[in-house]
Amino acid sequence: MKLFKCEVCNYIHTGDDAPDKCPKCGAPKEKFAELNEEATTKVVRSEFSNTLHMELYNVLQEVEDIAEAGIEDDLDPGCVAIFNKAKEQAIFLRKMIVAELEIHMKKGKWGAE
Repeated sequence: MKLFKCEVCNYIHTGDDAPDKCPKCGAPKEKFAELNEEATTKVVRSEFSNTLHMELYNVLQEVEDIAEAGIEDDLDPGCVAIFNKAKEQAIFLRKMIVAELEIHMKKGKWGAE
């Protein structure tokens, strides 16, 4: 597998050759550079981790929604305390994920399109 990166918009293309034009910004084929083995490995390996982060982010949103329902149910103080803590932690972890993914993007650790 070869990866080619658009030097104009950073779009990453997978294939035997660079596309005739960038599907994102329309730059010509000449603006694509083939990623070396190290960069390709970094992109491919991080794609798996980034996918896990996004899946976890979605699960944490579900946790927040469930916790909110438990808070609204207000059965007793012990239950509400658990739901409040779950909601707080879900929000905190989602913020951490966003920050981590931003770091990945700045380092070029993002999956191929």
